[in-house]
Amino acid sequence: MHNTCDREGGCDGCDKCGGFCCTKIENMSVSIGRTTILNSVSLHVHCGEMTAVIGPNGGGKSTLLKAIIGEIKHSGTLEYETQGVDSHPVIGYVPQHLNFDLSTPSSVLDVFTACLGRYPAFLGSSKEIKARAIKSLKRVDADRLITRRMGALSGGEMQRVLLALALEPVPNLLLLDEPSSGMDRSGLELFYKTVSEIRKDYDLSVILVSHDLEMMAKYADRVVLLNGSVLCAGKPKEVYESAEFKNVFGMSLVLPN
Repeated sequence: MHNTCDREGGCDGCDKCGGFCCTKIENMSVSIGRTTILNSVSLHVHCGEMTAVIGPNGGGKSTLLKAIIGEIKHSGTLEYETQGVDSHPVIGYVPQHLNFDLSTPSSVLDVFTACLGRYPAFLGSSKEIKARAIKSLKRVDADRLITRRMGALSGGEMQRVLLALALEPVPNLLLLDEPSSGMDRSGLELFYKTVSEIRKDYDLSVILVSHDLEMMAKYADRVVLLNGSVLCAGKPKEVYESAEFKNVFGMSLVLPN
């Protein structure tokens, strides 16, 4: 088939966006020692859009998110086009893994208190912090978990709590690094549906690293195929049926029109 993929991951303008309009990554490169992880990655993401980043293991997907939040040094530029807003955007981040002691007695509310409160969590939560925690958990249909012990949460419940934390306050840009780890099929569907509804409700940008190709075909507005550099970018159908996708995954996925 004719390849219509956009290798720059560009966008068509910001007429439909309000507030923070566009996250612009231009020629981003990341090297660790003599090893180049990312090479001249360019990507534009609009508010209200979900961009899925797919690719092989070791292709730099998680590195891209860490570079955006400043955890890893990079060259190139990272800019945010705004409309009527003169400040740096709020960025929410859900990591691929959260390392903590499963035997900890800390509850979900304790974690919110530690992240949002002014005082140590062992001193208890204020009414204000508890109200904020409940409000954020309700966004992801997880307010019932507020008193649950963190170590007792299932994989899906943990990801929803982490998502709720990333949404307090509601960010302009939400980064999700393989958030579906440990979820069953029904949990996957519910999680991605929730994320899709949130980005529409709050008109925020979402960049999501995922191996769930079928789910990304259903929920993502754009897909970026990344393997050190952007091999292909566009609508899911364009990317999944491209020669670049077939070269990486050994197959094409034909999606209905």
